[in-house]
Amino acid sequence: MEMRRARRHGTTAVATMAALLMLAGCGSGSDSGTTDSAAAPAPAQEGGGAPAEAGGDAQGGAGAAVDTRVDQRSIIYTGSIRVQVDDVDLAARDAAAAATRAGGFVGGDQRRSTDADAVADLELRVPAERFYAVVEELAGLGTQERREIGTQDVTEETIDLDVRIASQRARVESARRLLAQADSISDLVSIENELARREADLASLEAKKRRLSDLTALSTITVTLVGPGVTSADEEDQIGFLVGLKGGWQVFLSSMTILLTVLGAILPWLLAFGVPAGALWWLARRRRRNRPAVPALVAPVGAPPPPGVSAPPPVPGARSAP
Repeated sequence: MEMRRARRHGTTAVATMAALLMLAGCGSGSDSGTTDSAAAPAPAQEGGGAPAEAGGDAQGGAGAAVDTRVDQRSIIYTGSIRVQVDDVDLAARDAAAAATRAGGFVGGDQRRSTDADAVADLELRVPAERFYAVVEELAGLGTQERREIGTQDVTEETIDLDVRIASQRARVESARRLLAQADSISDLVSIENELARREADLASLEAKKRRLSDLTALSTITVTLVGPGVTSADEEDQIGFLVGLKGGWQVFLSSMTILLTVLGAILPWLLAFGVPAGALWWLARRRRRNRPAVPALVAPVGAPPPPGVSAPPPVPGARSAP
């Protein structure tokens, strides 16, 4: 009986110790969990939202490469403006100076006439960030008659070109490695042809990227400056009798100019060859007129015909010669 009681007390003591150890472990685990949960937000507060950005990059992956913010997009700006000014030449110099101050340049300059109906067409290339400022400056040169502004978003095309260029460069490098490992003439020729084709494709893609980068970096503004004598906003759309008469007269003058030009070109040849040929023709004709006529030989009536020629039959009713 005493042995059984001793065993029961021992088992109870072991169970009690195990329960105490489990409670101690749970308590330490809850304390550590509490400490960890309390300490976890601290880096987020100190880092200023860095963990959220990291999570966003981990979730975005490929989407993080496409920045959809307006200031990071590739946009092509084009503009056209028509301004009536008092002095076309002076306004053209001011427009060119405005483009130069903005960091751009004059891409084209065409001018017609110098009177009150003078017209100047300028093509200005200015940085994209200065596009609207330059347009407003050009509008202040005189009286604005027309303004057209257009934009083209080429962000996706730019990203697609970047990806294709990177992929093509990898293909070129792979072909070069294979070329270094070629051990036969046929393999060498085949790999060289493939390498040349890949390099040509890469050069084409890079040229497209440069062209696109130029269009996005420098915007194009077409400026038309007209003098005070130009009253129509769209000269091409004018119709009517006077417009047709003016156009026909200009065509007639152009035709006469061309005709006189051709005549002036062939006149030396006429003097060199035509005059001597005409003189020879006149002398030959005069000789033919002054040549004496040959008298006709008429046989007398009743004379016998010459030998070898038969006499004509007698005419009925005609009298014979005595």
